[in-house]
Amino acid sequence: MTDVNKAVVILSGGLDSSTLLHCVVKSLKVPVVATLSFYYGQTHAKELASAAKISADLGIANFRIDLSPVMKDFKSALTGKEDIPEGHYAQENMKKTIVPNRNSIMLSIAVGYAISLEAGRVFYGAHAGDHAIYPDCRPEFFEAFKKAEEIGNAWTPVILQAPFMNITKADIVKIGLELGVPFQDTWSCYRGKDKACGTCGTCQERLASFRDADAEDPLEYVDRTSWIDTERKWNETHVN
Repeated sequence: MTDVNKAVVILSGGLDSSTLLHCVVKSLKVPVVATLSFYYGQTHAKELASAAKISADLGIANFRIDLSPVMKDFKSALTGKEDIPEGHYAQENMKKTIVPNRNSIMLSIAVGYAISLEAGRVFYGAHAGDHAIYPDCRPEFFEAFKKAEEIGNAWTPVILQAPFMNITKADIVKIGLELGVPFQDTWSCYRGKDKACGTCGTCQERLASFRDADAEDPLEYVDRTSWIDTERKWNETHVN
């Protein structure tokens, strides 16, 4: 049997999943028996070190799952098969960062892992800002996958939860600040260098979100200001 008072959290090491982990532990007060992080050949594998640290600081075991033998060949900018796109995070060219079927694969593994640990909940950090580009972060995907999982594991039920599904990244930053998330230890940049680039879509979204939360991002950036011009140009053509 599974226990709804035990949870597994998918932890990339980024801002969203790190805040989610703190939220599950501190706000929802659900004991987390493990965090799962996935190496799939991503160019920004640096995020995995962040995941391990954030999990360890909370006294939770972090398990790294190596999917690279298969997924490193999936066509995506995040696996080095295309250039990392720059610009506003909702631009059409950001679809190059889609990794085919990524969330289906990771969620399936997380559910199996949870059942093996007799945990009755799995959390993942999709949010409203993901909806424009990533189909597997949208509510309709989540509800369909959740239903399939319920059918496929009827004897060992696991509750899938995505508490941030309908809130913005700025909202997540605010939650994280209240919970004391060490944002300086998180990693978002798709380039995975010594410093965050500040020009890829995820860097620009992160910087804009801290601005919208009236806070300063503690992460070091090569370029901390170009997102302002990017956002201005985007708003001129996409906001009435």
